[in-house]
Amino acid sequence: MDGSSLDIRKQQLEKLREAFPEAVSEQGIDWEKLHRTLGDDVALTNERYVLNWAGKSDAFKAIQTPTTATLKPQREQSIDFDTTQNIFIEGENLEVLKVLQKSYYGKVKMIYIDPPYNTGNDSFIYPDKFSETKEQYLKKIGDKDEAGYLTKEGFFRKNSKENGQFHSNWLSMMYPRLFLARNLLEDEGVIFISIDDNEVHNLRMVMNEVFGEENFLADLIWEKRYTRSNDAKLMASVVDHILLYRKSHAVTKLREARTEKSDSIYTNPDNDPRGPWTSVSYVSQRTKAQRKNLSYRIQNPFTKVEVEHPTNAWKYSEAQCEIHRREDKLFWGNDGNYQYPRLKKFLSELTDGLVPVNLWNHRDTGTIDDGTREVDSLVGKDVFDYPKPVSLINRMLKLASEEEAIVLDFFAGSGTTAHAIWELNKEDGGDRRFILVQLPEHTGENTEAHKVGYPTIAEICKDRMRRVSKKIKEEVEAQPDLFKDKPLDLGFKVLTLEPSNFKIWRTDVIETEDELRKQMNAFVDPVRIRSEADDMAWEILLKSGYELATPMEKIDVEGMPVYSIADGELVLILESVTREAIEAIIASRPKRVICLDRLFAGNDQLKTNTVLQMKDAGVEFRTI
Repeated sequence: MDGSSLDIRKQQLEKLREAFPEAVSEQGIDWEKLHRTLGDDVALTNERYVLNWAGKSDAFKAIQTPTTATLKPQREQSIDFDTTQNIFIEGENLEVLKVLQKSYYGKVKMIYIDPPYNTGNDSFIYPDKFSETKEQYLKKIGDKDEAGYLTKEGFFRKNSKENGQFHSNWLSMMYPRLFLARNLLEDEGVIFISIDDNEVHNLRMVMNEVFGEENFLADLIWEKRYTRSNDAKLMASVVDHILLYRKSHAVTKLREARTEKSDSIYTNPDNDPRGPWTSVSYVSQRTKAQRKNLSYRIQNPFTKVEVEHPTNAWKYSEAQCEIHRREDKLFWGNDGNYQYPRLKKFLSELTDGLVPVNLWNHRDTGTIDDGTREVDSLVGKDVFDYPKPVSLINRMLKLASEEEAIVLDFFAGSGTTAHAIWELNKEDGGDRRFILVQLPEHTGENTEAHKVGYPTIAEICKDRMRRVSKKIKEEVEAQPDLFKDKPLDLGFKVLTLEPSNFKIWRTDVIETEDELRKQMNAFVDPVRIRSEADDMAWEILLKSGYELATPMEKIDVEGMPVYSIADGELVLILESVTREAIEAIIASRPKRVICLDRLFAGNDQLKTNTVLQMKDAGVEFRTI
């Protein structure tokens, strides 16, 4: 554990080294060798089709710069902290995505985000100068008011359309977040992104670059309203876009569940023993010239007349048609009065569900007004603007997530994603779990949210989740038999993004021998002042690659407190150390043990013996 998030640059270089070892050396990439290997497939000129903007190179720097930040548990704000699998993280989402890389790389099944639409009135993080350093950036996102809330002035900027870098600012904000989000998706994972007409064209190009154009699945058109606004000056907007991309070609099929409405077209007017059926045309859209082998004559069994379409071919070969005839699947009408046959399709044969369509109308998917009513009923009227309805997220979940899946939303807003997951788990008995990330964005003193006690968007989200959890628990308690075998997880862990509990070595501040000496002396004890053992344990768990839902308990071993992670797989010694406790820990056969080095102060013999004993027992032992 080096204390930093995953090094994206190093990881990408390792992928390239694995694929083209001859083109990667200790000095980096040898472009000449790579060019020789790939030939004309390497583009070395500037004349190529590419999305570019002011600050794109800095967006890549933001991706490549690891973070040393950690997540601090907030038990008093959580529900069922020790048992829940659901996570809510309060903090700046770019840093949070970096923090999550080691623990959740390739584990998320579905991502949904509803980012700023960049209408000219949005406030979000973007650098004033594209030469902004990491230190300046961290200082900006650390600016807080007296109550400890992030200030809009120090954290957010309104991206006005009059800004000369209006689109560039938005792209610089989105690109690194999308890049890191892709890392978290499993190979069979997908991402949905809500957007409107302002940036859908740019977002599509960014997604093509990050995910690959071949992984574009759909531009879903969602009917967010079904009435026009007479306040609009030129054109009323009644739809939003939802871009859908897959992580890889491992996603080969998407299906929606059948509904009563979709099944209502299946009837059984002729009492066929195979059950309800419907019929589809036997005539192909292809002409006879295009499909010569599918052009032949078919006899109507009622009239004995042989028919052939004058211009078009049939959908099926003559051999297949004979099978359909023997199986009594050709339908000529009740009295044989159809000019051409139709093919019977039985409901019992349909096991695959419905092929999804890219138009989601308001009747099936809900509207902004529905989302507003849901939020108003839970946290108060006019507290949150334009929330997405539960039915919209629910449809995505049914399309793209199994009953046991991790779902990520790093623009959580009012918490609709958590609400939808709980409702769907209640409906189908699933065990989907969520990771929500939301900035503690100040609501503004003159807003209705602030007046009723919500100083930040994050507070709205958390309170909505608490109220939804309570509501569903009451519904479940009224039907105890339905969930007695598999209780619903209606809790969530709250964690906040915080600086590391450990001191970070700073090479950028060392210019003299005296400064080097001072920093070395400071690192005799690597723990920051006022760092608590519980917080250090959570940081080590996270940076050791464990999920945040991993069981961790503080136990007593021979009178010494230790932290047991993943049922004893990893043991942390953070408060005191004794010979008897070390021997007992080794006897429990953990895979790894991590200990604060300062606990061995004045007892080099105990440290030496511990190292040797751990090695003999096959236990990986590290000190911090």
